[in-house]
Amino acid sequence: MKPTTTTCVSAALLLAAAHNPTTTLAFSPSSHVHSPASVAVRSQKTRRTSLRLSAAAVATPSNDDSSSTTTTLTKQQKRIQQIRKEGGIFAFNTKFGALNPYAIYYGLVSIALGLVWFVALTFSQLFYKLTGGKLDKRRRLPVFFSHVWGTLLMLFTGCFPKVENWDAIKDFHKSGRKAMFVANHNSWMDIPFLGHTIGWHNYKFVAKKELEKVPILGKAIKVAKNVLVDRSNRRSQLLTLKQGMKWLDDGVNLCTFPEGTRSRSGRLMPFKNGAFKMAHKAGKPVIPVSICGAAKVMPSYWMFPFKPAHNVCKVVLHEPIESEGKTEQELADAVRDAIV
Repeated sequence: MKPTTTTCVSAALLLAAAHNPTTTLAFSPSSHVHSPASVAVRSQKTRRTSLRLSAAAVATPSNDDSSSTTTTLTKQQKRIQQIRKEGGIFAFNTKFGALNPYAIYYGLVSIALGLVWFVALTFSQLFYKLTGGKLDKRRRLPVFFSHVWGTLLMLFTGCFPKVENWDAIKDFHKSGRKAMFVANHNSWMDIPFLGHTIGWHNYKFVAKKELEKVPILGKAIKVAKNVLVDRSNRRSQLLTLKQGMKWLDDGVNLCTFPEGTRSRSGRLMPFKNGAFKMAHKAGKPVIPVSICGAAKVMPSYWMFPFKPAHNVCKVVLHEPIESEGKTEQELADAVRDAIV
């Protein structure tokens, strides 16, 4: 029996479908076979439809991407709103921190005075090199220049804080004793505030080693031989402890922020024990200092303070806490209770 034309066409279409899966075999309800040309047209339409669907899938973002973008924009918008609320309508954000007209003024004054400060520090450095470090062994000169810079900066920008119980500390200074000054820390303004509170006396900061990288401030730290802590190096921590104890024994005050970094929430964070170990082993008292409102003029996301600290910030000096008769932990707990 010879194969019919219909049978031959059907076989050809089946072979084509086997070699090309995208080929569409369409039969009418009456089982009539479409022509090869019709099959080819339908195959091309199928390919075009597939390409359109693929392109649409690529172009349409997923729900997760859209949600992430919305969340990011919302955070940025909230930050801008907060900055404008704090610093006024002319406040704006940068990758280094927020600024407004007052912050720009503060920064310019700080830099202008900082250049003079840098020259004075360079002079001090040269002086110690020429004298072989035999004069001014306690490095009083660079501390004096740093204190002048901080005092003039607060004077020209209206940033002197109100200080409570200053008379008690003045009496302590008159006694000739030296101490470890310990304060809470939630703003860069805490540094000049603490220096202003100690007054025109020789003191060294116990600070993290990373501050050496800060322009001008890093030079001041090195020239004055402040006590630097390298938290990644155990041997360095032991040397830091000995250096701090030696300054106390030589009649130089120490000051530090025992939290180790700025508190973003404003709450007092756990203390690191280095400062209390120094004071305890040297048998020196610790003077707690409460700095209030510093973050209200310069939060962590501002490059410089956005308004004067006068009538906003306050420093409360507490009575000295003797280290004798206490363990290091008891001393730390007593200081924490006083600051809070």
